[in-house]
Amino acid sequence: MRSSRAASTSPPPSRRLGPEAERRVRRHYLLRGYRILDANARAGRYELDLVVRRGRRLVFCEVKARSGPGYGHPLEAVGPEKARRVAEAAVAWLARRPELAELDVRFEAVAVRGRRIERASFG
Repeated sequence: MRSSRAASTSPPPSRRLGPEAERRVRRHYLLRGYRILDANARAGRYELDLVVRRGRRLVFCEVKARSGPGYGHPLEAVGPEKARRVAEAAVAWLARRPELAELDVRFEAVAVRGRRIERASFG
């Protein structure tokens, strides 16, 4: 019988899905000319998955991933309440960076399913 200490130290696949999806989304934006300004940032009472910038466009991203079709499309997880929380966090994040206040702000939900990445504006 194995003790819990002898168990593998790597997290289960379900725990790796989120960080792996966020890593892929960061790469996705970088390849499109965006700069990563922040990732997993605490702002106000909430967390921002990713904040990126290209030119005058500032994008607050909510990353959602699903391992299979049984849980629905990842973008379905970004409803009105989640959009409100991201917007509230964005206001708090920008309050600490007044030099960025004049940029064009956009909110995007980014879905990761298998090898596909899909972006959609919200808010």
